[in-house]
Amino acid sequence: MTVRELRGLTIGEFGRRSGLSVKALRLYDLSGLLPPAEVDPASGYRRYAVSQLDRARRISLLRRLDMPLAVVAEVLAGTDEEAVVRLDRWWAAQEQATAAKRGSIGWLRVQLAAATQPAMTYEVHRRAVPETKVASLRQATDQQGLAGTIHELQWRVRDQLAGATTTAEHWVIYHGFVTPDSEATVEVCVPFTGPAEPAGTMVIRLEPAHTELYTTVARDDCFYPRIMQAYDTLARHVDAEGLVRNAPVREIYLADWHTIAGTDPFVHVAQPVGP
Repeated sequence: MTVRELRGLTIGEFGRRSGLSVKALRLYDLSGLLPPAEVDPASGYRRYAVSQLDRARRISLLRRLDMPLAVVAEVLAGTDEEAVVRLDRWWAAQEQATAAKRGSIGWLRVQLAAATQPAMTYEVHRRAVPETKVASLRQATDQQGLAGTIHELQWRVRDQLAGATTTAEHWVIYHGFVTPDSEATVEVCVPFTGPAEPAGTMVIRLEPAHTELYTTVARDDCFYPRIMQAYDTLARHVDAEGLVRNAPVREIYLADWHTIAGTDPFVHVAQPVGP
């Protein structure tokens, strides 16, 4: 190691060797993601240790993938093994979001070309849902960020339910209208049994017993705006039967995106109702 390296690298030298701009390094210092090893109290000059280069290069690569700073911090917060798990989860969400966008583009191209777009037909069913213990997190999102938000919140809840028993099923309750132009709050719920304690913003509560109408959507049709045909069918049935919507509409996911085929049942679009 050279004398310069022993003294620490200037912000300019560190930026050149890590692939990060001075502006980015200052931002990562302020955010706590990559503080310098030393700051001169008189001049304010920052110096970085050579040992920080590996973390800096990882940050640079993750940012090139358009990973948000908060997610970068989460990925790099633990061991390398934990980072692999978090990275895989984030990338799976990106692939799911890309697949949804690809489906939306295909649907829109058909509409713009005035070709025949076969309308989906959905059967509506009624069922009684028992009281269920769930752990949940809420977050506001728009349509573009919806898939990633659902994926992220689901796994945050599952991480905090270590020791409890869960299945692949999870719910997304819509507390407002999520559109491409406006945000609304969604609540991601994971049903579970066994011991668990609230942690951070995660809430543990009992979802009341209720009756609901629902229809089932295949994985390849679970993208906006095509999935809205299922919502429209459900709404028509609720109105035709003169029922009262006594809780927010929700999507009940039955499996993980990557574990099933495109034509397999993937989500129940469900509306709790009363007489």
